[in-house]
Amino acid sequence: MDYPQLTLPPCTLSTREENSRTEVFDIVRRRYVALTPEEWVRQHVIHALHSHQGYPLELMQVEGAITLNGMTRRCDIVVYGRAVRPMMIVECKQADVPLTQKVLDQASRYNLVLQVPYLYVTNGMQHIVCQVDAENKCLTQLARLPSWETLCAD
Repeated sequence: MDYPQLTLPPCTLSTREENSRTEVFDIVRRRYVALTPEEWVRQHVIHALHSHQGYPLELMQVEGAITLNGMTRRCDIVVYGRAVRPMMIVECKQADVPLTQKVLDQASRYNLVLQVPYLYVTNGMQHIVCQVDAENKCLTQLARLPSWETLCAD
């Protein structure tokens, strides 16, 4: 399968064929996982956060489970701060899925559990980063991702 060129920094992904499916090495989970269109985006985001923004791999969690309204949900990526407190939820969609209000609402629902100060939703082509104002229950869209230092300053 051909995957689209994303508007994220290029990176080299390690892939292999296993049982007639393509797998990609996840540098956070330290194992091969099925290479789906959404995983293509998620792996590029992980590499961009780490290689270009300086976010430590050991403070990222991929597909972490949370319980929301009695149901188990999985966050694509949760970035933790130095005090191992969740600081940012990253919601990844495959490249041809538009970033609608519904996608932002999904990340916001996850935030009811995690209470992070930043949300980042992306399909690899479009990127929306928001700072959460929990007190006033609103989001402020930012022009770019917060630096690692800014993320940990909150």
